[in-house]
Amino acid sequence: MNAPNAIPTPPATSNPSSSGKPVSTGALAGGSPLSDEQQYIQHLKAQLRQSQSMATLGELTSTATHEFNNVLMTIINYARLGIRNRDDASRDKALGKILEASERASKITGTILAQARNRSESFEPTDLGGLILDTLVLLEREMNKYRVSVTTEIEPGVAKAIVSGNQIQRVLLNLLINARQAIGECGNLLIRLANSEDPQWVELVVRDSGSGIPAETLPQIFDPFFSTKVGPDESGKGGTGLGLAACKEIIDAHRGKIRVESTVGVGTAFTIRLPRA
Repeated sequence: MNAPNAIPTPPATSNPSSSGKPVSTGALAGGSPLSDEQQYIQHLKAQLRQSQSMATLGELTSTATHEFNNVLMTIINYARLGIRNRDDASRDKALGKILEASERASKITGTILAQARNRSESFEPTDLGGLILDTLVLLEREMNKYRVSVTTEIEPGVAKAIVSGNQIQRVLLNLLINARQAIGECGNLLIRLANSEDPQWVELVVRDSGSGIPAETLPQIFDPFFSTKVGPDESGKGGTGLGLAACKEIIDAHRGKIRVESTVGVGTAFTIRLPRA
């Protein structure tokens, strides 16, 4: 009988080649082959990253469904207005609102489809400002519902960053949802993007006016499975303890840096530095 919580036996790590001979599936940076245990750990990490990716896509889809429904109701209501009122002014107003809502709907679905289609892990020059604005489109309804005032400060001429856009959007989505939850209702959220004073970095800051994190807890927030939340809130988000650990892993994989500053009762700020293109 297996002991409780026993670690499963790693699977075989050699794959047969077309000639029937085993081939190596990995090596350490210095050229030494990975042990069975190391390869198994890498395999599990890859599976975890894939699960996190799918969870984020599900989060985006759920959020977008609510956003899209709001847009659809706007289109329906202004279409009815245009039908009821036959004067040119009313119809022009209705058609303008319908066009505006339709363009917003297109942007929402475009963001989701881009996440679903793009499975590439490659890093390339990416406009982080556009990524921020696309992500905020998906969260606009939630921010409005909880009366969170969102300010974006995107420095003119900010450089592109060498990143995987999908991965950084996952980080941004996680930080923004965490910030909204920390604020509760009626607070402020600042997103700032600028070239760092050090010319090799682009700097992204997410600052909230929420409850803050106690000093004794702060060193643990990037630990896997650690969470200050007792479970999902009324929106169904939060409580796994995996979010910030995944964020740090993604930033580390980009050879970037992430740090946090927080004061109880004042708020929290996450600062991310990513390699400049």
